[in-house]
This record gives sequence, structure tokens and C-alpha cells, in this order.
Amino acid sequence: MLKPTATDLPGIIDTVGSWQREGLPLQVHPGDLGWYQRFGVEALASALRVWTVGDEPAAVGFLDESELIRMAISPDHSDDQALAEAILADLNGDLSELLPAGKGIVEARFGSALQHTLTEAGWGSDEAWTTLHRDLSEPIPSVTQRIETVDPDRADNRIADRIAVESSAFPGSSLTSDRWRSMADGHAYKQAKCLVGFTADGAPAGATTVWSAGPRRPGVIEPLGVHGDHRGHGFGVEMTLAAAAALREMGASSVTVATPTSNTVAVATYRAAGMSILGEVRDFCRP
Repeated sequence: MLKPTATDLPGIIDTVGSWQREGLPLQVHPGDLGWYQRFGVEALASALRVWTVGDEPAAVGFLDESELIRMAISPDHSDDQALAEAILADLNGDLSELLPAGKGIVEARFGSALQHTLTEAGWGSDEAWTTLHRDLSEPIPSVTQRIETVDPDRADNRIADRIAVESSAFPGSSLTSDRWRSMADGHAYKQAKCLVGFTADGAPAGATTVWSAGPRRPGVIEPLGVHGDHRGHGFGVEMTLAAAAALREMGASSVTVATPTSNTVAVATYRAAGMSILGEVRDFCRP
């Protein structure tokens, strides 16, 4: 298990991107890392752990929140029992203070060996998440809402509108203008877009950031929200369609998203926008 530096980030992000494949469960995506970079490159590097087999990365752990690590596993090492046991040893060893007994959470949505190893070690089930997906091989229906892309290089950029929606949709949001620019300067954002949707009278109503992993790979929505003053008018569906269209333009093969199953409004919104439920997954909780 290695602790990367800021200079390692482009390579790690590209590697995680190469592990995104159609037909595989949704796991940590370059967009998850790119969104976290709003806290800065050093913070992102500090939040990552990389497991190698030989000289090649085989797994990446992302310490996304307190007491939570989210895993990405190379498709070539999904059944690697030795790797799974090494990861478990580090979860119980060097990472034990970050993942305390009874509270530590591991998101391991892919990698049968790691999933089996955690189960055999007594890790239980945590919160349920619903994953949704839409194929992008066909054109996406157009939306009536005015959608603009946030561009930091334009004098009339919409950063303030993007932040206003985020702050209303997610109380306690950490997004600021400086943090948005830090995110937009990141390697992952080279294949990303921030979109803002407006009401007929020009008020920011919805916003999202979409992330591609490269042509013919699944893209993700991270995050999407609707301003509290404009809920119940279909803006969530419109923003989801706009997100799908943007990813299609970038060459993504599909759009995917995961949301807590308990958030029934979000699940219903994504389904109304033409996304299909892939299934329900649960994180692992340390005994």
C-alpha cells in the first residue's frame, strides 16, 4: 500500500479511468476524485491509497469522508485473493485509526475476492444505495430549460450560479468559488463539465457536474441538485437529461449515478429522465 504524492495524481486518475467498463458494477470513478479536488491537490493525494501488484496499480482506495474508504479494483485483479487479503490487512492495520471498529465503512462494489474476504472477516452491511444507468448510443431528448456550461475563462461565467444551486440543494455544501476553480484546474476536469439550468426569468434552478472516463467508457453524474426555491417543476429531470447529453457529446458510452435508496425523490427523478435501475448495493461496515 502506497501513499501517492500530488505529482502522481494524473497517472492515478487515468488508471482509475481505464478500469471503468460497461457491464461492470459502478465503482470509484475519476469524477469522484475530480470532485474531491475542490479541496486541493494535496488534500486529494492525502486521501488516496494505492495497492500495487508488481509495479502495476491493482487497487485504489479513496478516503472520501471520515471513517469511509471507497475502493476501485482493476478488472484484472477482481478475483485476486492475495490482493484482497493484503487490503484487509491494511484496513485492520495502518488504516485502522481512519476506519475504527464498529464505524469504519468500505465501499467495495466490485471485486469478488475483496467482497468475499470482507464478508468472511465479519464485515456487515451498511446503507443501501441504488445505482442507475442510461445507455448513450442513441440521442438524448432535448430540454426546454436554458442550460449553460460554467466556463472559468469567460467574463460572464456562471460560477456564482453553480455555487448558489449547490448551497441550496445540499445544506452545508463546501463548494466556494476558489474551490470550484481548484476542481476545474484538476486533471480529471479535463473530461468534465459543470452545467447550470435556469428558470424562464433567469434564476439558477439546477446544476450538475458530469465526468467522463474517456471515449466509450461510462461517465458519471457527481453531483446533481435543484435549488430549493424551484423544486417540483421538473428541473431535476431536465438537468439529468442535460447531463446525459453532455456526456454523450464527450464520447461516454453511458451515464451512471448512485444515490442512497432512502432518497426516493432522487431515484424517481433519475428514472423519470430515462435511467434504469441496475440494482441495490450496500457498503461494508467494520465489526
